[in-house]
Amino acid sequence: MESAPAIFAGTVFALFGAALLLWTGARVAHREPVAQGVSPVASATLAALAGSGALLLGVWCFTRL
Repeated sequence: MESAPAIFAGTVFALFGAALLLWTGARVAHREPVAQGVSPVASATLAALAGSGALLLGVWCFTRL
């Protein structure tokens, strides 16, 4: 019972992080802006850091089981 919240949170963080990294990679590969009105390098870097952070947080949740 106590591991259910960790499994749920880990799944949500891992899916969000993976989806954000995949979306950012696709936008960068097609040379399209990641965020409107922001430097392409800065927005891609920030999105990649946020995606990586969410993915690592999801992995951390799974290690706490």
